[in-house]
Amino acid sequence: MAKYGEGDKRWIVEDRPDGANVHNWHWAETDCLEWSRNLLTKLLSDHTILDGEGNLYLKTKKIEKLEGEAYVNVRKGKIIPGYEISLSLSFLGEAKDSDGKSLLVVDGTVEVPYISDENADEDPEVRVLVKDEGPIGRRLKEAFLSKGKQFVLEQIRVYVSAMAKGGPAKDELEVKKVNPAAKKVSAPADVAAVEVKKEEKKEEKKKEKKREGFKTITVTEKFSCRAKDMYEILMDENRWKGFTQSNARISKEVGGEFSIFDGSVTGRNVELQEGKLILQKWRFGNWPDGIHSTVRLTLDEPEPGLTVVKVVHTDIPEEDRYGNSTVVENTERGWRDLILNKIRAVFGFGI
Repeated sequence: MAKYGEGDKRWIVEDRPDGANVHNWHWAETDCLEWSRNLLTKLLSDHTILDGEGNLYLKTKKIEKLEGEAYVNVRKGKIIPGYEISLSLSFLGEAKDSDGKSLLVVDGTVEVPYISDENADEDPEVRVLVKDEGPIGRRLKEAFLSKGKQFVLEQIRVYVSAMAKGGPAKDELEVKKVNPAAKKVSAPADVAAVEVKKEEKKEEKKKEKKREGFKTITVTEKFSCRAKDMYEILMDENRWKGFTQSNARISKEVGGEFSIFDGSVTGRNVELQEGKLILQKWRFGNWPDGIHSTVRLTLDEPEPGLTVVKVVHTDIPEEDRYGNSTVVENTERGWRDLILNKIRAVFGFGI
């Protein structure tokens, strides 16, 4: 038993004379924002996407903006990355005719609004914008969505993997172990205080998540039709009016707005790939103010005449503005009974 005021040395992690963080016992935090900016710049800049295929030329330029926070915590050898960043990447597109004459040169931007450690196992949303929305500009935009988006996602996965391995922190900690001139670590009491603060932050985040109460649903159905036919139905307001027996207003442009089920559901188009993908923001009228969900609807045609529709609907609140807790259940039922099964019945796409 230790004397009063001395403490028991068995429970004290003392500073070493050489300042080494033995076995990474102390909590070490490394700011990784600048490192993230440098790595993503290296991964994404000056890369050729298309070099004449279909007389189109696409090349990324540079990271115009990267904002947010990124850090890595290491405690007792365990790597704990944390990051919430957004980035904007510029690119240059050019279309030529069959004789090699330039038809249009346009600047474009790729926006990735949210890359987070909480969604490390999911691909983030990618938006593609061009300054010329004419026919050729749209063609270049669609080409980047088709060919360039996958490249961007692949490089982001490289970044996510690098952060999971410690980013710059791993090397820095190895240097600290062998560098006798390294700065001494904080006193044990300070270390304990930092640990408590970190744990409190984690608990606060958990509480916030629980308080927010958002869910994801996935619905997959097969239809006896071509993927392009299903896409046309889902993007045509007159057909929506037909199979739902309610008013609908639907824009077919990226960024355009829509309103379905007599205005009960509203939103906007985020990304459209004809016959392949519909990515939209959805909001139900009875949801709390400011809440928007994301609908990712993919169309796959494994064989001619057979289309698999997969709906992934994320960020659905568990309760509506009146406290009813059947939102998720009703949303899933709505997709099956009021949309997909109605399409199957009305247009004769049953299998």
